[in-house]
Amino acid sequence: MRGREASRRSVLATGLGVALPFGPRGATAQALEPRVTVITSFSRDVTTPFQQAFERRFPGTKLEVQNRSTTAAVAFIRETRSSPPDLFWASAPDAFEVLKQAQLLAKPNIDTTGIPERVGAQPTHDPAGHYFGFAVSGYGIMYNTRYMRANRLPIPREWADLKNPAYQGHVGISSPSRSGTTHLTVETILQGEGWGPGWAQLMEIAGNFAQVSDRSFGVPDAVNSGQYGIGIVIDFFGLSAKASGFPVEFVYPSVTTLVPASIAMIEGARAPNAARAFIQFLLSPEGQEVLLDPKVMRLPVRAESYARAPAGFPNPFQDRNLGARVAFDSDLSEGRYELLNSLFDRLITFRLRELTEAWKAVHAAEAALARRDNAEGRQLVAQARQRLTAVPVTETQSKDPAVTGAFQATSRERPAAQRQAQYEEEWDRAALAAYAEAKSLAERAQRAR
Repeated sequence: MRGREASRRSVLATGLGVALPFGPRGATAQALEPRVTVITSFSRDVTTPFQQAFERRFPGTKLEVQNRSTTAAVAFIRETRSSPPDLFWASAPDAFEVLKQAQLLAKPNIDTTGIPERVGAQPTHDPAGHYFGFAVSGYGIMYNTRYMRANRLPIPREWADLKNPAYQGHVGISSPSRSGTTHLTVETILQGEGWGPGWAQLMEIAGNFAQVSDRSFGVPDAVNSGQYGIGIVIDFFGLSAKASGFPVEFVYPSVTTLVPASIAMIEGARAPNAARAFIQFLLSPEGQEVLLDPKVMRLPVRAESYARAPAGFPNPFQDRNLGARVAFDSDLSEGRYELLNSLFDRLITFRLRELTEAWKAVHAAEAALARRDNAEGRQLVAQARQRLTAVPVTETQSKDPAVTGAFQATSRERPAAQRQAQYEEEWDRAALAAYAEAKSLAERAQRAR
């Protein structure tokens, strides 16, 4: 009995691409370790179905899941270089590039037969073989249908729709410095619209924010519960919430992209055989089917998996327009990763109250001008808008290593370097001055005759 069970597990493992040559008495020279540790930004709702399915497939191996935000996970992997976790599992391709460039990712031998090289405009896997896409994700707008009806709000379809003053206090987002998926959403808008126009759009949308959450899943939770009506989220948050019975819908704006969610084995992994087996499991037809669990609802990288998807589920193999407008540049995103996070926090996250108050004044002034138009008021409002939509970093600077190189992920143990701190202090002062001036200009516009 024990010999047949060992043989069965060896065949299963070998079918998943893990080399397990037989040894004495049915043992294997590369048998799976009893425990494999994965660090991930995904919530328990996402990881638990995979954990259970993997442990059913390999009953002698336990998958230990450690949950951290993407940026915290990257910092943790750097800090535990001498004794790291086995796997990194997240949605942000630029985070994988950061770890790859730091030589912190192993290069396991993984069988990707049957998976296309691209889904949408992006490569599915790292061409060098350091990380592997197991699903693809797009970015968009999630909304609570009951909340929208109760507050008589129009349904948004595009990012620009969220600039509507009717949405004041009804929109939520998480900080890109705390959420890799939000970072990708912001970067997608900037790449799709262009740096200057993209920031102008983001700054105006931010005038309607009710909250900037410190965790990505805080936004769908708030939309599900009706804390606010609209959330800027990665697609699977909206799709899984709807599949779980919440009164929500999700839409992809035309400016979006499909980006692989990936997994990688960390250099120096203590359970390399089990780590390879878990990666291979995610890419197998069996693992891909788990993506269609109502709590997960992510887009598989295997075309055949969509035959079992529920009606209306997005299918990038059939809808070729999905994510086609933005050819996401991962190298560009990786190069300015920390700069973008810091800039967003200094202009929006940390100054949300001042920013929203200024936009409220602008909206009030524009409403007054609609009732009593005058040239002076229009000029003052135009000046206020200019103050609120300009950012203190040019597109050229955002690509300049002399500027981007000043920024690094920070923590209590590793505070911002001097040059980074100088930039952030300048941005903070500029934001405070610009928002105060914009509010004053808008209030003057309301009094203009």
